[in-house]
Amino acid sequence: MSNTFGETLKVTIFGESHGTAIGAVIDGLPPGISIDWDKVRREMARRAPGSSNLATPRKEKDSFEILSGYFNDHTTGTPLSMEIRNGNQHSKDYDILKDHMRPGHADYTGYVKYGGFNDYRGGGHFSGRITAPLTFAGALARQVLEKEGIFIGAHALAIHGIQDRPFHPLGEEKGLFERLDAMKLPVMDEKAGKAMEEAILSAQKEGDSVGGVVECMALGLPVGLGDPFFDSLESEMAHMMFSVPAVKAISFGEGFGFASLYGSEANDSLHYEGGTPKALTNHNGGVLGGISSGSPLLFTLAVKPTASIGKRQRTIDISKKEDTDLSIGGRHDPCIIPRAIPVIENAAALVILDLLLTDRRNSHVG
Repeated sequence: MSNTFGETLKVTIFGESHGTAIGAVIDGLPPGISIDWDKVRREMARRAPGSSNLATPRKEKDSFEILSGYFNDHTTGTPLSMEIRNGNQHSKDYDILKDHMRPGHADYTGYVKYGGFNDYRGGGHFSGRITAPLTFAGALARQVLEKEGIFIGAHALAIHGIQDRPFHPLGEEKGLFERLDAMKLPVMDEKAGKAMEEAILSAQKEGDSVGGVVECMALGLPVGLGDPFFDSLESEMAHMMFSVPAVKAISFGEGFGFASLYGSEANDSLHYEGGTPKALTNHNGGVLGGISSGSPLLFTLAVKPTASIGKRQRTIDISKKEDTDLSIGGRHDPCIIPRAIPVIENAAALVILDLLLTDRRNSHVG
């Protein structure tokens, strides 16, 4: 099913942007896990709208209610379900979109797919709002991973062509990830961050938007996660990341840079360090043959500019079957990257925990 992800840790998301509620059902969490709910709320707040001048002014607290699967301060091992009530919809802003298809959105594809019965308000089920329950589920997975010594961090590597410095391919300190988590626009180069903010606000004044690149790293992965071919670590991560609205490309390690390298430059040479095999470089982003190599998992994502903009654009009126123009009203992010970063981090946690639990389950089979 398109709304369910995972093999051992299965996550189902539901809801529409302007519906009664959105939520998730998480099946496969081991019993006996104590969750720090304050940490979960902090992750939700990082993604929530209205958190800074760089985001949409729509205010949603993203307060969640646990419906099942948590008892006496521990997971029970049965499905953990939650919901978030929507409370700050301006649905009338979207009345025109019943017939006017927004360029860059799933309005037309959704209309055709569901025979015109789709909820078009705020993008309905296609909305980035649905990443709130995805972030919630990932925040739980992240806490489990951190107890295993696995830590995830991300930053804006570029916005509208303005570059931050990249992560060191062989790893960063966990404390850097914590500092990035506390920033409204996570970057390591303060000067670049200010220039990015100026570019975002400039686009907003023009009724436009900007995109960029997010870089994500996971530290502490054991060697051996993933499988060759169809269920590779790269395949599973790409599957999840393309489920995050506005993500249009993913690359691991050198990515497209491999195309201009010699094999002698692209290969990651090995040596023993304290009796343990280690790579001297990490051009492959911590994955070989679809399986984690023990080096940090490193991938980058291209995030397109927010499709909802105030500039007038050409489109169609589906009911009249004629061309028309459209300027999109309502409240929108001039750049989705600041709010996408926590979604990406927590979505990555879901993939890694699912692979970890699947490996452990399979190791006990037979």
